[in-house]
Amino acid sequence: MQSNSDNKLNHLCKLTATGEKIVMLTCYDATFAKLMELAGIDVLLVGDSLGMVLQGAENTLNVSMHHMTYHTKSVAAGAPNTLIVADMPLGSYEHDNEAALKNAQWLIKSGASMVKFEGGGQRVETARYLVSHGVPVCAHLGFTPQSVNQLGGYKIQGKTEESANKIINDAKAMDDAGVSMIVLEMVPATLAAQITKRIKAPTIGIGAGVDCSGQVLVLQDLIGVYTGPANKAPSDFKLPRFVRNFLKDNDSIQEAVAAYCKAVKDQSFPAKEHSY
Repeated sequence: MQSNSDNKLNHLCKLTATGEKIVMLTCYDATFAKLMELAGIDVLLVGDSLGMVLQGAENTLNVSMHHMTYHTKSVAAGAPNTLIVADMPLGSYEHDNEAALKNAQWLIKSGASMVKFEGGGQRVETARYLVSHGVPVCAHLGFTPQSVNQLGGYKIQGKTEESANKIINDAKAMDDAGVSMIVLEMVPATLAAQITKRIKAPTIGIGAGVDCSGQVLVLQDLIGVYTGPANKAPSDFKLPRFVRNFLKDNDSIQEAVAAYCKAVKDQSFPAKEHSY
C-alpha cells in the first residue's frame, strides 16, 4: 500500500510525464495552506523567504531550522494532501552530509515530502547522499538567495557563456544524482528552456520563462502586499520583473490564487515581460 507521501510524488511524476504545467506557491501557515490546497496548487513551498516576507529581514540568511520546522508543521496541518517542499536554511546542509541528512529528516518528520537546498558543484554529492537515504530533493540553481552577498546582490545568472554552461552542467549533475525537481531562478528564458529539454527532472521557474515544467511565486508577491524589508520605506522597493499581482484583477485572495493556477496551467503566465 502506497503512503500519502508516495502518492504526492506520483502526482508530480504524472504531471511531468503528461507535460501539464506544475503550479508551485510559497506557503508558511495552515490557513493559506488550506486555501491553496482547495485551489488546486500542485506543490507548496515552505520557503526560507519567510525571513523576508514574515520576519521583515533584507534576506534569508538568518532563518533557522527551528523556523523551518515550525512553519513546515503549520503548512502540513493545513494541506495534508498536497506535496510540500521545505527549504533547508543556510548552515543546515553545507558542512557535512550526515548533518544535512539529519536536518533533512527533521523537515520530513515535520511534514515535508521533499527538501530543497541551493547550489550546484559540491552540493551535487549532498543531493546524491540524501537521495540514497530516501530523502527526495529539489535543487535550486541560478540566482541562489543564500549566496546573495557572494553574487553581489539580486542579479540575473547565466548571462555569459561560462556561467550558463555552469548552470547547465550543475543541472545535469543534479539530475544524475536523482533529484526530483530543480528550481531555476532569474536565469534567461532560453537557458531555462534548454535545461528543461536536457534533463529528466521537472524544472520550476521564477523569472526563467514559460518553457519550464512549472512556475513558483511568493504568495505575498502574488497578492501584491510585499513592499520590501521592514526597516525600509515601501517607496524604496523595486518590484522584481517576474512578479505579477493576481489580486488586482480579482475580488479575493482565493480568486487570485485560482487565477494564478489557471494562468500557469494555460501558459499565459509568465509572459515575456515577467522573464529574463
